[in-house]
Amino acid sequence: MAKFVQQPVLAVSRFSKLSLPGARNWLAIFPVLLGIALFVLMKGRREEPVPQEIAEVARPLRVIEVPEVALVPRVLGYGTAQAGDVWTAVAEVRGRVVYIHPELKPGAILQSGEQVLQIDPAEYELQIAQLLAEISETRSQQAQLSAEEDNLRASLKIEQASLKLAESDLSRLESLATSSSVTESEVERQQREVLSQRQAIQTLLNALNVLPAQRASLAATVKARNANLQRAELDLDHTSITAPFDCRLSELSLEVGQFLSAGEVLFEAHGIDVTEIEAQVPINQARNLINSNGQPLGHMDDAMKTMRQIFNVDVTVRLKSGDFQVSWPARFDRIREQLDLETRTIGIVVAVDKPYEGVIPGQRPPLAPGMFCEVEFRGQPRTGKIVIPRSAVRDGYVTLVNAENRLERRQVEIAFSQGDFTCVRSGLIPGETLVVSDPTPAVEGMLVVPTNDDETLQELIDVATGKEPVR
Repeated sequence: MAKFVQQPVLAVSRFSKLSLPGARNWLAIFPVLLGIALFVLMKGRREEPVPQEIAEVARPLRVIEVPEVALVPRVLGYGTAQAGDVWTAVAEVRGRVVYIHPELKPGAILQSGEQVLQIDPAEYELQIAQLLAEISETRSQQAQLSAEEDNLRASLKIEQASLKLAESDLSRLESLATSSSVTESEVERQQREVLSQRQAIQTLLNALNVLPAQRASLAATVKARNANLQRAELDLDHTSITAPFDCRLSELSLEVGQFLSAGEVLFEAHGIDVTEIEAQVPINQARNLINSNGQPLGHMDDAMKTMRQIFNVDVTVRLKSGDFQVSWPARFDRIREQLDLETRTIGIVVAVDKPYEGVIPGQRPPLAPGMFCEVEFRGQPRTGKIVIPRSAVRDGYVTLVNAENRLERRQVEIAFSQGDFTCVRSGLIPGETLVVSDPTPAVEGMLVVPTNDDETLQELIDVATGKEPVR
């Protein structure tokens, strides 16, 4: 029994060892065969692809309708305020200072005609007194000369009468001498008497002939002394220095007792009636303000009047400092004689009248010299102008949306640019649809979905018509 049981076990064991490698091979091949079968099955059921049409995609873009407005040309310039009138006080006479205005300090405001300082007038008062005495003396000499002339003429009449008597006696004696009634010596004596009388008359005539020259000399002396008197009186007036106009004092250094020389500069004062600003403006922008019919200026006598008519602009001066801003109305005054060599800009001088009026402490300061200001020039409105955003022009072309909502590029002619907008001379018609966003890439004929940008359009109109500040 034991042997019978052991043999099957050995047979089974032997069979397992022989059949195991073949089973493993079938297990490896089975997935491959299954995949091939599935592939064949799917290939048999595959359908051919059906071609589909590609739809055109429309691109959204922001647009505006091209506006036509009453354009207000505006230009911004910048410059430093300075006084329209500057008084440089100079001592016109020498002397010692005896009085100084109590408010004669930097920054103080003086009224027109107010005395600033007094130089000791004693020396000039003495000169005037001396000249008056000399003139009085000369007047006395003139009176004496007139009296002397009267005396000489009276003596001349007497001497002429005496000469007639002497000549009569001489004639009588000469008649008697012919009849030997008188001696020859008596006749000669009478002749000497006649000659002596004639000599006396000649002496009086000579004295009278000298009188006109003496009178002219005295008159010239009086005239010269009167001129010296007037000069001395002017010097006396110059000892008192008064403000020629309402002004504000600058730096100075004076004290009572200080001796001044003639021609010495004392201090400087700035007028407060007018403040000027020389605003530097690029030439290409300044020409946009000109309202001219193309005619030349004409005669130079009327050049300034014509220039002010050409630059018929409204001017506003602004002072900006952080969040603080204040403005003053101004007027065009003149154009500087040459360009600024560094910035290549032209200087337009504007004037602000009464810059110290309406001052509110802490809120509105006066427009004082040294303030750096912004100056806005506003020309007269020009109707029927086409304006578009400056960014909408690229290399002289703009992008439009036609009636089929497709892009169209068009060349335009630019009149001028101002701030963020451009004035178009030709190439656009009011009401056309202009692309204001960046259509990159911009392919002409491309389909778009236009969206009206009302905010950009309103900002454009407000800036072009002067309702909003230039940006």
